[in-house]
Amino acid sequence: MKNTLRIALLLSVCASSLTASAQKDSTLRTTLDTARYDSLMKRMANGDKTGKWPVKKAPYPLPGAILPFYRVVAYYGNMYSKNMGALGQYEPSVMRDKLMAEVKNWQAADPATPVKPALHYVCITAQADAGRNGLHSLRMPFSQLDKVIEMAKPINALVFLDIQVGFSTVEKELPMLEKYLKMPNVHFGIDPEFSMKEGSVPGKRIGTFDAADINFVSKYLSDLCVKYNLPPKIFVVHRFTKRMVTNYQDVKLRNNVQFVMDMDGWGGPELKKGTYKYYVAGEPVQFTGFKLFYKNDIKNAPKRMMTPKEVLDLKPAPMYIQYQ
Repeated sequence: MKNTLRIALLLSVCASSLTASAQKDSTLRTTLDTARYDSLMKRMANGDKTGKWPVKKAPYPLPGAILPFYRVVAYYGNMYSKNMGALGQYEPSVMRDKLMAEVKNWQAADPATPVKPALHYVCITAQADAGRNGLHSLRMPFSQLDKVIEMAKPINALVFLDIQVGFSTVEKELPMLEKYLKMPNVHFGIDPEFSMKEGSVPGKRIGTFDAADINFVSKYLSDLCVKYNLPPKIFVVHRFTKRMVTNYQDVKLRNNVQFVMDMDGWGGPELKKGTYKYYVAGEPVQFTGFKLFYKNDIKNAPKRMMTPKEVLDLKPAPMYIQYQ
């Protein structure tokens, strides 16, 4: 009887040991492959000779990070305006087909980097009119945000919620979006162009955000990731002038927030390359993005948009692509 009990006990111990080992192996499989990450970051630098890329101070991301393992290709806009971008210009099924066609173009241009589609929705829009709140900004109803979340599902797209604060602040506006940002597939963006700290009416002057504003957002997103056990968030900041982002060197990087400085200017290829070189590549933070305009980029000579290959030839190569 004692031998039977002893054997049963040993079997129990062995089973517990095997379970613990399996759990440990499972944990190891979900840790970051740092060697691959380093290799991809070096590839992203694309032969940069300035020594700025890849950024040396950046921490390794936590498991589940999207960049640089994937490139994100997004359609930008607002559901109430056909002029703000492709996202609101077409019926949802047509918009998704057009977006997926661009995804295929980017996949063909860089077969080594998988592409994730995304919908980049401006959920607070700056306004020339002060409005009832006097803040020169208009919050979209949650019903519209819900609609964008649903629109993303058929193509398993990421969703970015973007805010143009006007006379308001990120400290005031960001917490109102927590119910959406706690979703694993929802990320965030801010637009300094419409942050009117000096009191100018949006559209009259170009606004600005400081590193302090950016750090508030990244900490808030980081805390959400911890609170809800989320994979790292992508945080996009648009930029096309120097003063749109001040004290960039003070931006704090976090292991559960992936920072993208997105080149938001429009025009011909040479103008866009120059803007990218001086205001994005020249003031490195972590990752870069590049915006392409279906209409504005073709207004002036040579009246064409840059091709995926031309964008991928930039140093560093952008990991976030946005179409407006």
